[in-house]
Amino acid sequence: MSRFVIDGGRPLNGEIEVEANKNAVLPMMAATLLTDDDCVLNNVPRIADVATMSAILDELGAHVEKLDQHTLLINCAGVTSFHPPAALVEKLRASIVLMGPLLSRFGRANMHHPGGDAIGTRSIGTHLHALERLGATFTTGDNLYHGHMQQVAGDRNIFLDEASVTATENAMMLAASQPRCTTIRNAACEPHIVNLAAMLRGMGAEIDGAGSNVIHIRGAGQLRGVTEQVWPDHIEAGTFVALAAAARGTVTICNVIPEHLEMVFVILDRMGVDYTLGDRSMTVRPSELKAVSKIQTGIWPGFPTDLASIFIVLATQATGMTLVHDWMYEGRMFFVDRLTQMGASIVLADPHRAVISGPTRLRGREIVGPDIRAGIALVMAALIAEGRSEIEHIELIDRGYERIDQRLTQLGASIERIR
Repeated sequence: MSRFVIDGGRPLNGEIEVEANKNAVLPMMAATLLTDDDCVLNNVPRIADVATMSAILDELGAHVEKLDQHTLLINCAGVTSFHPPAALVEKLRASIVLMGPLLSRFGRANMHHPGGDAIGTRSIGTHLHALERLGATFTTGDNLYHGHMQQVAGDRNIFLDEASVTATENAMMLAASQPRCTTIRNAACEPHIVNLAAMLRGMGAEIDGAGSNVIHIRGAGQLRGVTEQVWPDHIEAGTFVALAAAARGTVTICNVIPEHLEMVFVILDRMGVDYTLGDRSMTVRPSELKAVSKIQTGIWPGFPTDLASIFIVLATQATGMTLVHDWMYEGRMFFVDRLTQMGASIVLADPHRAVISGPTRLRGREIVGPDIRAGIALVMAALIAEGRSEIEHIELIDRGYERIDQRLTQLGASIERIR
């Protein structure tokens, strides 16, 4: 176990660069199972979740090689297993995106129920339904899913009962390898869906509509190798914007794609955050923050659920009362007791809604981070708090944020990793 020791209250100034999107790179790594050719992924973040997915592919028989710090070469010609190791699958929620590629490669897939952050109940029923529409059948037992492919004739139409990102990705990858036309309706629209679609097109599939809720795919049957770039992470960009606003310094955030942050900009404008956009960058300056009546998460392009924890902390520094409502996950709000211990004025109305009154002066405390997003939110709180904080279980933060302590130190933060 490791922890961060943070001396808060220091102004943050300088530049910080947004790294690649972890929610994009993991399905792109899974997509390499669709071909025996070399696949090269550029701009790969150095995070624990990438290491876990690399280990899963390696256990299945793939060759995974780091060409440099941010480039992976993956060749799956040697993959002989359709049963990813349970111990690794249970560490990584996104391991579920291996289901479609394994069914494509072997006609079979055995997978344990995926693990990941404990932020709420997350069924994979939407995945199973989508894959069944493409010819799969499933039996379950002892937390294990046994999938088998059957021959189905004609074009396929899939309607997802929820706009699940990973279910959309699973269906896209299986459909891309089938020599027929597939239409996915009520598809997820996030940027990482578009990034995966670009990779699958490079491998030989024809895909239209990625980024909308209707995706049309003409599969290639035989897919080829590809070199693809992983896009910047809009969640990390939103995290740094909120941190800069709360710390009341002048911070330039580089490698930003503004069109991925449009709903975040709406909230920032309403909160009075002083920022300007440049060429793939934005600069945040000291601002007089004001509360907004409500921040409600939504499916894309709504406000991202992964930023709810971060903006709860930002709301503690704004004048007035803010309601943050995340209807997606019933465990998302359960870190706010740590913030109240630090001096925040927060009422947890129910598992999905928190009411924050501000501004409040936060004080350093010894706290434990329960998941990736709550963990980085607590780091943010510790950086703006008075005194010293210690944050345990930072391995969770490392799953999604590359070398976050070193990067924040470059902004003037006092943050030390104790192993």
